Amino acid sequence: MSLRISLRELEVFVAVAELDTVTRAAERVALTQSAASQALDRLEQGLGAKLFDRVGRRLLINEHGRLLLPRARALLDAAGDVQGLFDGGGLALRIGASTTIANYLLPPLLAAFRRDWPQARLELEVANTRDIVEAVAAFRVDFGLIEGPCHHPELLASPWRQDELLVFAAVSHPLAGRKVAAAELAEAEWILREAGSGTREEVERVLLPHLMRLSISMELGHSEAIKHAVAAGLGVSCLSRHVVADLLATGSVVEVDADLPLLTRTLYRVQHRDKAIGRGMAAFDRHLK
Repeated sequence: MSLRISLRELEVFVAVAELDTVTRAAERVALTQSAASQALDRLEQGLGAKLFDRVGRRLLINEHGRLLLPRARALLDAAGDVQGLFDGGGLALRIGASTTIANYLLPPLLAAFRRDWPQARLELEVANTRDIVEAVAAFRVDFGLIEGPCHHPELLASPWRQDELLVFAAVSHPLAGRKVAAAELAEAEWILREAGSGTREEVERVLLPHLMRLSISMELGHSEAIKHAVAAGLGVSCLSRHVVADLLATGSVVEVDADLPLLTRTLYRVQHRDKAIGRGMAAFDRHLK
């Protein structure tokens, strides 16, 4: 079969899709604007489909372009891995991680990886679980580490490790320092992560069967903000033990002695079904075990 498209044309297409204009895309891929426009035209001719809607000077990706974009990214990733086979050991890796993992679990793994591969080029995208799932599905990252289960049909999710969740409050809170009934805990003012957060989904999964409901007074977009709000006496929360370890050590917060079982959740590694495991991914996976 004779190929009617080239990797260079796909590179231009991805740049235009991400930057909206040929001028900016041409700068990214080191082509003149004319050469980039010609490459995009050849790609559309080769595919027999328009990939963008022209609106003034902007190019807005259409349904054909959206269908092609993740596949184009995957092909470019594979080509980059082939190109790096004989470059003396340099690796490139793009990781997506939900916030708790990125802030508390990933740094020592990144440090160990860099010790083994000091020339490796690493990129890290940090967001909540829902956004990391979308990044993996769109091939913006090579794989993701998330705090909740993944329901995306195009992704493969494998358990990575177990994480303990704990209910905590300020040392001065009325629920601190004594045995607390489940009914009291249900009536407390809760401070939780935003919808879409893996932590929020998992907290509701492990607590609601025992408390039946949660009286949510605040939703905050970062675990650091939550733990300091709790330390200030604004409510109770439930987060990973890794997140609140520093405040537990200083005595700013205490674990609530509630009538609950051990609360745990599974952290997952997610990857697109069509994503080949490149050298960078294989090297980093050895540090995840």
